Amino acid sequence: MEISAALVKELRDETNVGMMECKKALIEASGDKEKAVKILRERGLAIAGKKASRLAKEGVVAAEIVGGGKTGVMIEVNCETDFVTRNDSFKELVKQLLETAKGIHGSLAEAAKDMVVAKIASIGENIIVRRNVRYDVPGEGIVASYIHLGGKVGVLVEVGCGQAATAANPAFKEVVKDITLHIAACNPHYLVRQDVPEPVLASEKEIYAKQVTGKPANIVEKIVVGKLEKFYSQVCLVEQGFVKDPEQTITELLVAKGKELGDQLAIRRFTRFQVGVE
Repeated sequence: MEISAALVKELRDETNVGMMECKKALIEASGDKEKAVKILRERGLAIAGKKASRLAKEGVVAAEIVGGGKTGVMIEVNCETDFVTRNDSFKELVKQLLETAKGIHGSLAEAAKDMVVAKIASIGENIIVRRNVRYDVPGEGIVASYIHLGGKVGVLVEVGCGQAATAANPAFKEVVKDITLHIAACNPHYLVRQDVPEPVLASEKEIYAKQVTGKPANIVEKIVVGKLEKFYSQVCLVEQGFVKDPEQTITELLVAKGKELGDQLAIRRFTRFQVGVE
């Protein structure tokens, strides 16, 4: 079958594998990009990664923390062109949407439907409130946010502690800020390994086993276990190497900072939005 150059480029952009290998994989997969990714991974050419499903081309992520760090909201608003994201009227809409998000616990798209429809008529371009998230801290701890790349990436994280004094300590707030920076840069998919869905694990094991076909079963099993450990260290936040010190995992960072503060620290949850990416 005929494989378009555009599809080959899409696969190359997603996997960082050479054009010819991408084309061969697409031919073998009869043009199915997901199957082609799996074929490339089985051959050891493409690394593990969450599929980046392109959605809207442009837009912004915005966040706000209120209540002394006890509540945080984050929203993603999509539009058709980058020009509109720089429009003062669009920026004002984003501010209004953030205000609305602070006062609700459900869908911002539903709550702000009339506001968005009015702005579409004013600007003349389609606008979508794609998603929103809200964290309210139970007990001790804080929520923090970080907006990266001019609003293209946003992070909301909740970190808990055992003492009210810790939550108010600037050193604690600094480590929480570092964690938001890390999440923005390293894009973890899960908090802990227990969060990885079983179908994802099964697929990873299948791919790793095919990479070492022909070896004795006990050797294959050891290799698969080793590759799974590496996979966890790539996709699970608490097992990733800290962006400012890759030799130290996020778990080790939390333990070390906890000792300094005389408390126990734990990341309870996080959300990372990237404009146009699932």
